[in-house]
Amino acid sequence: MTRSEELFSEAVKYIPGGVNSPVRAFGSIGSVPRFIKKGDMASIWDEDDREYIDYIGSWGPMILGHNHPAVLNAVIEYAKQGLSYGAATKIEVEMAKLVCAMVPSIEMVRMVNSGTEAVMSAIRTARGYTGRDKIIKFTGCYHGHSDGLLVKAGSGVMTAGVPDSLGVPKGYTKDTLSAEYNNLESVKAHFERCGEEIAAVIVEPVAANMGTVLPEEGFLQGLRELCTEYGALLIFDEVITGFRLQADGAQGYFGVTPDLTTFGKIIGAGMPVGAYGGRREVMEMVAPVGGVYQAGTLSGNPVAMAAGFAQLSILNSNPDYYVKLNQKGDSFFEGMKDIIKEAGLPWQVNHIGSLGSLFFTGEKVRDYESAKTSDTKAYADYCNYMLDHGIYIAPAQFEAMFISMAHLPAQLEQTLDVMRSYFCR
Repeated sequence: MTRSEELFSEAVKYIPGGVNSPVRAFGSIGSVPRFIKKGDMASIWDEDDREYIDYIGSWGPMILGHNHPAVLNAVIEYAKQGLSYGAATKIEVEMAKLVCAMVPSIEMVRMVNSGTEAVMSAIRTARGYTGRDKIIKFTGCYHGHSDGLLVKAGSGVMTAGVPDSLGVPKGYTKDTLSAEYNNLESVKAHFERCGEEIAAVIVEPVAANMGTVLPEEGFLQGLRELCTEYGALLIFDEVITGFRLQADGAQGYFGVTPDLTTFGKIIGAGMPVGAYGGRREVMEMVAPVGGVYQAGTLSGNPVAMAAGFAQLSILNSNPDYYVKLNQKGDSFFEGMKDIIKEAGLPWQVNHIGSLGSLFFTGEKVRDYESAKTSDTKAYADYCNYMLDHGIYIAPAQFEAMFISMAHLPAQLEQTLDVMRSYFCR
């Protein structure tokens, strides 16, 4: 029995499912989790001292790689001064100024502790600002585990939200409307039916929680126009895409300006940080200035702010990083496509910059329904092979791969070689 197996057998006695977030259980690939003890640059090591090339990167935050010296030193220096005060600090002001400087649509920003908190707060703010209750979200887009957004559409629930988790009362989701990603007509139908009741549309500008699904031409701009026409707010959930595609995120990449944006992951450099921000007149609805209440004991925690500020400062002062990173990602994912073609397989590779997914389906993946045609059993076999050969990828078909600045050309080539050995057997 490996050390990871031993730890998992202990974990299930004390932690539900043995993990603190379901995807970590490796259940969808019929395996047990690797218990990780350290990371450095683009590599991680498990408790059995096995090294892996890491393409999860803590699910996105580690854009500079693990254990980056500037981030690590910032954390150490601030931790020496004190871990938490529950008070205002200089570093949170510096962090807020930097976020506003990097993302032009952000005139004011509020720090929280997670992407889930950021989305909850942005939704509440949108409702407070508009005086409306209903929210449109998209099937397959994940916005954290808050009750009102644990909804996905089915053919029989186009006009009413149905909870997607036990323990969520139907009343919590009655104002959540589901539309189809990359389908503007499904959004128009909701606006035409009850546009005066819709507070906001929330969308991942690049969907990354049903695998990587790119917005088709005109989709995001169409959402912007519909929201403007009906007086609703457009919220971009950039928890994954924020500061990844370029300094101003997916909104800058695609040239579409939202009213509110949520951040997580990269903004904290691996520490528990989220944020939401947008137009000044909207954000001034938030307490203590306005009547929308949101608070948090650890919001703006100085050690977490120091980590995020260090990482964002590096990204902001080195714009060529994004050019290099996106080129690295494009080359890698195009290499994956070449291997799939060489093997004579129909599988699909979707990617944008340093973010991408391999779908085990022959159907073009453009929304949740097409993503669901993927062969999850085939993915499980592939994933276990990659793990056994030292390549750490997501233990679930519908998660993304993340490439960092720390990935070396030799590591990327090694990964493609392992893929080739699997698909071209």
